[in-house]
Amino acid sequence: MRGPRVLAIVQAGGAGGRMEVLTRERAKPALSFAGAYQLIDFPLSILTHSGISDVWLSVQFLGATLEEQVANGRPWDLDRTRGGLRLLMPEEGTGGLDEEGFARGNADQLFRLRDQVSAFDPDVLVVLSADHVYSYDVSELVEAHLEAGAEATLLTTRTPSGDDARDHAVVETADGNGGGRVTGFAYKPDEPATDVIATEVIAYDPRVLREVLEELHRELGADAEEGDTGLGDFGDHLVPRLLERGRVHAVPLEGYWRDVGQPHLYLRAHQELQAEGRGVLDVPGWPILSRQPQRSPARLLQGSEVVDSLVSPGCRVAGRVVRSTLGPGVEVHAGASVVDSVVMAGTVVHGGAHVARSIIDTRCEVGEGARVGSEQASLDDAEQLTLVGRDSRIAAGAVVAAGARLEPGTTA
Repeated sequence: MRGPRVLAIVQAGGAGGRMEVLTRERAKPALSFAGAYQLIDFPLSILTHSGISDVWLSVQFLGATLEEQVANGRPWDLDRTRGGLRLLMPEEGTGGLDEEGFARGNADQLFRLRDQVSAFDPDVLVVLSADHVYSYDVSELVEAHLEAGAEATLLTTRTPSGDDARDHAVVETADGNGGGRVTGFAYKPDEPATDVIATEVIAYDPRVLREVLEELHRELGADAEEGDTGLGDFGDHLVPRLLERGRVHAVPLEGYWRDVGQPHLYLRAHQELQAEGRGVLDVPGWPILSRQPQRSPARLLQGSEVVDSLVSPGCRVAGRVVRSTLGPGVEVHAGASVVDSVVMAGTVVHGGAHVARSIIDTRCEVGEGARVGSEQASLDDAEQLTLVGRDSRIAAGAVVAAGARLEPGTTA
């Protein structure tokens, strides 16, 4: 007997404004993570290992930067004649004014894709976000969804340390631990009733999903702005309406999960995975697959000091690196130090320079004796972290203060 026909949609999000200068010139899922990967590698690897081979990647912003990274799905064995990876870009001239162009939220996006989903005719539609780091077998969610006869099944987790439940969809369940029938749901509430939140991995009954999306559009669309369906994000109207129907269930995720869509959470996730893989980077038989090119081994030279850090292939370290992640080809020269930071591919930190509590994008140069960021900056406050856009040049002896933002291509 054949298994259920499953279609997965990975929603790659919009402009990624909360990551500021790091996403000015790239889609957020194309942002590097753990040195050797991109954020998009995580959902695509999860789906591949889960045995789901019909995957649509919906891109809303700077799609060309993401198209290059996914390479037609080849690293995940999704470059197939039938099925495999399909990229969905915003379109014009395909329908009404509120059905074309850029979506105004992830539920709005599903409404715009409803005809294509119906034509595919899946038994289960799984929707995932592309800016979360975790490991999970999605087939378990699909199985639980079908066994419960649910119209929607949410994958839940406890609010990670340093995060705020008010930034997420808060879920109350019958068992009180994030599993079973969903009894309460609040999207980004001022006063969360629990620390259980939705991970934005959701299995839907696709026929019910279409029915409810169209019902909501009839109610909300007339009052929305031109080009907007009024549906917003999944937590605004879609899940609350499904909850009213009484067949929304939840499955708890046992293991690591983090939303990395803000600078301090992005840096925190790196630090959590630097000393140990947390069941994400070190799972036998479940590797994170990527299209990253092969490079020579990293070189840790005499006199270097590396503590609780991730050092990618092609790096050359002669200085001090503490609780930090170095992307491919990064150089840290003798006398330089990098502390509590993420330094992306191809960046050079010259001798005597000090980088602390900062995120430095690709192909930057930190001159001799320069100071970037501060070890006194709070790791829990995005505004205190220093962000340097790609292709920036920081002159010898220059000081870039804690909390500074350098736009891509800056000379400081």
